[in-house]
Amino acid sequence: MSLTTLRCTVNGPVATLALARPDKLNALNATMHAELRETLQKLEDDEAVRVVVLTGEGRAFSSGQDLTEDLPRDADGRLDLGPALSRDYNPLVLKLANYSKITVAALNGPAVGASMNVALACDVVVAARSAYLQEAFAKIALVPDAGGTWILPRLVGPKRALALMLTTDPVPAEEAQRMGLVYKVFEDAAFADEVAAFAARIAQGPGLAYRLTKQAVAESLSNDLETQLALEAKLQQQAGFSHDFMEGVTAFREKRAPRFEGR
Repeated sequence: MSLTTLRCTVNGPVATLALARPDKLNALNATMHAELRETLQKLEDDEAVRVVVLTGEGRAFSSGQDLTEDLPRDADGRLDLGPALSRDYNPLVLKLANYSKITVAALNGPAVGASMNVALACDVVVAARSAYLQEAFAKIALVPDAGGTWILPRLVGPKRALALMLTTDPVPAEEAQRMGLVYKVFEDAAFADEVAAFAARIAQGPGLAYRLTKQAVAESLSNDLETQLALEAKLQQQAGFSHDFMEGVTAFREKRAPRFEGR
């Protein structure tokens, strides 16, 4: 597929996917979703890629769903938003949530509506100081989607999540960091360089241990303590059998930086 709404660049083990409709503030449409699905799969299949960065071109990460796009209508002529969610947003959020590589949402600007929730589906979120996040759905009398009603309450608690959804208040980057929505805030002028350095550092890490850690954290949301302890023992056994563990121990003993291979 020739990309028309995305820019994909690969620099060593780091792939950067930029939403590329800057004239539309990178609003998400069916074409962009199709390109995201295909490109994310190709990058997941590429053993050389260890980290995928999702960002935007221009002034915004994304303004959310493109409301100028032709959407399906029901038999009475009403806009039917269900098919777009089932076809596009739900598979994207599930793909990101279960992705085998580390994903970093790099908010170069506002992440509004569905794009906020897509960003939160990534493993780590970093932001430019001028960026903000906004659950803007109530402004047009809609319900938060793209996993927002599941992800956000688990990050900030149900009361605060509901308040953000009801008021549609934008959350500036620094406040989002305090809430736990954003891990790092970088100055706008240095944002691209800081994101590149951050992603490169993660890409040097133990890929298998990262995957097992992601699994442990994901399953902890529904496990009791006893079940989680058993899962940790199982996953730690797998990690202990890995090449990277032996390399890590050897590097520690030799007082040098480890050279992890992700296996």
